[in-house]
Amino acid sequence: MSHRAHGLSRNRGQIGEMRSRLIAIHFLQRQDVSVQSADSISKPIKIDHPVVDRAAVQDVECRQPHGKKVPIIAEQSPPLWDTADESPLRTALKYSASALKADGIPFSLGGGYALWVHGGPEPSHDVDLVVAETDVEMAANSMAAAGLRIERPPEDWLFKAYLDDSSTDAVEEPALVDVLHRLAGIPVTSALLETSVEYEVLGIRISVLPPTPIMIAKLLSFSEHYCDFEQPLLVVRAIREQLDWADIRRATQDHPFAEAFLFLAERLGVVPPF
Repeated sequence: MSHRAHGLSRNRGQIGEMRSRLIAIHFLQRQDVSVQSADSISKPIKIDHPVVDRAAVQDVECRQPHGKKVPIIAEQSPPLWDTADESPLRTALKYSASALKADGIPFSLGGGYALWVHGGPEPSHDVDLVVAETDVEMAANSMAAAGLRIERPPEDWLFKAYLDDSSTDAVEEPALVDVLHRLAGIPVTSALLETSVEYEVLGIRISVLPPTPIMIAKLLSFSEHYCDFEQPLLVVRAIREQLDWADIRRATQDHPFAEAFLFLAERLGVVPPF
């Protein structure tokens, strides 16, 4: 601790040297510390660190701690998915894709987020990843090991992975990642994944499916129970130049709901005339 000269000495009433006094403190304990000087001026300093115990000696060979434990100051880090400026779906996308990449499991980004990469609107419901049907269990195990909660719905063409934020008591639904291994009832193969193109998505290099097979699968999913054209119309308006319309018409020619969508899109001037 430094001292300052030319202070007013209380004892002699003259210009002299004032020295501060050092006080021993225990930094591992919560206590108030005062900086005391010769003129009795005190400034309290609060020290409040989390203290945990760690073994003083580690059995390196067996990787087991033994012996007396000593206190250490622990650093508290937020959860990996605690990102204030990022949507939960974006975080779930990065977290799940990083897990699959780390374990070397082939996959591609599909669904609405793949169309978003190609220029469509960003989805707000879920993230779709696509894996080969032969790699389903490896993908589920990889994502579970990375901390995602895996659910097996009755549908036999996907499984669901949830990124729960256990750091808060929020009642909001956790971010959802659908991992698909069939598209429009057709098993996903390595040949389909190889048609993907790698893009940098949110700072991670990810293989992304081309837009045409995604739109085909979307149109073939329309039925009497679900036939909402709003979002697909927004998508095709944004990326129509990137879609192979001849391929889409061939793949959907015997599906009346898909044909109805294409007829409407053509009448609106979104799709080129057949």
